[in-house]
Amino acid sequence: MTSDDQQTAGHIWRFFRAGGFDQVRLETGADVASLAELDQKLWVALACPTRGIEFDEKTLDLIDTDQDGRIRAPELLAAARWVTSLLKDPDDVTKGRSSLALDAFADSTPDGARLLASARAILRLLGRPEATVITLEDTADIEHIFDGSTLNGDGVVPADAAATPEVAAVIVDIIATIGPVTDRGGKPGVSQATVDRFFAEADAYRDWHGQRANQPLGPLGDKAPEAAVLLHGIAAKIDDYFTRCGLVAFDPGAAAGLNPDPALYAGIGASEIEAGSSALAALPIARIEAGKPLSLTGGINPAWAGAIAQLHEVLVVPIFGALDELSEANWQHLKDGFAVWQTWVASEPETPVKKLGIERIAAILDTDAKAAIDAVLAQDAALAPEVDAIGEVEKLIRLQRDLFPLLNNVVAFRDFYTRAGKAVFQAGTLYLDSRSLDLCVKVEDEAKHSQIAVLGGIFIVYCKCVRKGATMTIAAAITAGDSDSIRVGRNCVFYDRKGQDWDATITRIVEHPISLRQAFWLPYKQAARAISDAIQKLAAARQASVKQDALQKALDKAVTGEAVAPPPKESPFDAGKFAGIMAAVGLAFGALATAIATIVTGFLHLPAWEMPLVLLGLMLAISGPSLIIASFKLAGRNLGPILDASGWAVNARLKINIPFGTALTTLAKLPPGAQRSLNDPYAEEQRPWGFYIFLGTLVGIALLAWRVGWLALLFKH
Repeated sequence: MTSDDQQTAGHIWRFFRAGGFDQVRLETGADVASLAELDQKLWVALACPTRGIEFDEKTLDLIDTDQDGRIRAPELLAAARWVTSLLKDPDDVTKGRSSLALDAFADSTPDGARLLASARAILRLLGRPEATVITLEDTADIEHIFDGSTLNGDGVVPADAAATPEVAAVIVDIIATIGPVTDRGGKPGVSQATVDRFFAEADAYRDWHGQRANQPLGPLGDKAPEAAVLLHGIAAKIDDYFTRCGLVAFDPGAAAGLNPDPALYAGIGASEIEAGSSALAALPIARIEAGKPLSLTGGINPAWAGAIAQLHEVLVVPIFGALDELSEANWQHLKDGFAVWQTWVASEPETPVKKLGIERIAAILDTDAKAAIDAVLAQDAALAPEVDAIGEVEKLIRLQRDLFPLLNNVVAFRDFYTRAGKAVFQAGTLYLDSRSLDLCVKVEDEAKHSQIAVLGGIFIVYCKCVRKGATMTIAAAITAGDSDSIRVGRNCVFYDRKGQDWDATITRIVEHPISLRQAFWLPYKQAARAISDAIQKLAAARQASVKQDALQKALDKAVTGEAVAPPPKESPFDAGKFAGIMAAVGLAFGALATAIATIVTGFLHLPAWEMPLVLLGLMLAISGPSLIIASFKLAGRNLGPILDASGWAVNARLKINIPFGTALTTLAKLPPGAQRSLNDPYAEEQRPWGFYIFLGTLVGIALLAWRVGWLALLFKH
């Protein structure tokens, strides 16, 4: 697509000359549709950022399919190909409209027909089925589109979409247990996945619960968990009892040792006895005898009497009936039942459905609620193709409105070079030093940006802009005027593309020549500045030296206590010394006057027509080098590095010549027809002729002094 041999076969391209190079004219829908045929070497830029430019960010995000924050040539080509294939008339992309007539869809293609059906569905859902035009606002708020609809093709069904109240109640139960799924309209509902999960887990829970009657502790009903806990707490003590009884049956002589020692009771009885004391609980649960069942009604250790009574009521009577004794065989049956029951309890399915209770779960499963919900979900799924295309309808309307101007700011820089409007990279206008700067771009990292932007040869000021707590940084190009008063720290005002004003402060300057006028006067300004700086430094140094000497002498006198010496007496006038000084001064003035006189005399002897040429030559000798250097630099000014530093991939040399630069920076001037008064009450007074006579007198005195000094030297020798 970018090789030399891939040139346009059928489409005829037109170009315009701007910025020193040829740019393609994108004017028709056919130009956009054929964009893939244009050699990319002829594109002005091959990529641009999705942020930091003045363009609809949502449209940029739709074009940026890989969501990397940059729009590249393949993405622009794909967008151009897609939007023109869905419109009957590709010229619709050049009109910049935020609406699309239904008869403008290319319904002869499958995708066009699908998007047309989606557009009609949107209008139907919005309550305007008879509308013939769909707008961007119609597609912008998807939740609003489905405010009045229960079925919207998103695979989620709310409770109010059910055919009967009974089915709606089941949907409510599913939402309460499994959790809600929010539909496009913002309502809680159920999806096929949540419905399938609910009924699968409900079936499993009912099956598990049905196994309860087969468990040994099943007859206990809801008291089974309580009985299991009770059995677990007393099992060790009852096991101990039957083991002791079995040991006595093996050896009757062991009975005395396995029952409590009578002497033990004497120790326990020495103080008040509590039924729950640890000493009492440590004794056997009942008296040990060979083969004796455990009595459930009497002869029980007081520490365990309460537990045995509960065991009798909760476990023994429901399972064995009204027994007064518990044989070892019955005890083993209870323990085995407890183990099986525990295994069944451990196998309980872990599901939120169980909080509905087995009765509600069984009632739901005994109806055709699942089939009814599945049918509603199927109806909703049938709407999916046309509803899913809602986002594509919005994309189509956005690209119809925005793609053409974007192409004319990337493939070509029409907006920038024709000055018909601002380019997408122009952030606004900066007002500074009686001029307005139109070439302003947003900057993320000032230091990083300036390292690349300096290569463009453009004078740039970086400004920090503040408005109501918000901040941003801009880089503004100065392309006309001069830079005499441009300094870091100066305040100015920036107007963004919305017309909002920002307080701006210069934070960095990248210096380059601005204009030929500035270059012409630069040597004179530099010379004047150098002389002024030298005089100021000399005066400051002299003043500091005098003050320092005087202060040091005063301090020395104060420390030593010496009296301040009187000023030295004036020495008598030395005529010879004075004559020598005046002779030297006179010689200097004479040499200068002679040189000036020679130049003036030679100039006055020139023909009149040569005098202007001599003056012009003198000025060119001074300003010529500066003008030559500046002209080369001004001719090489390039916008590319400024944009490259902002994330663009510029594919051409974007020249900013002197005329175009003058258009980008507008200097202040009075409006046409303005009336102007030249009477300035604070204007500086004009120097009188007497001042010039005074200067002439000084020159005469200097010449006279030179003559006197020269004569004195002659008489001395």
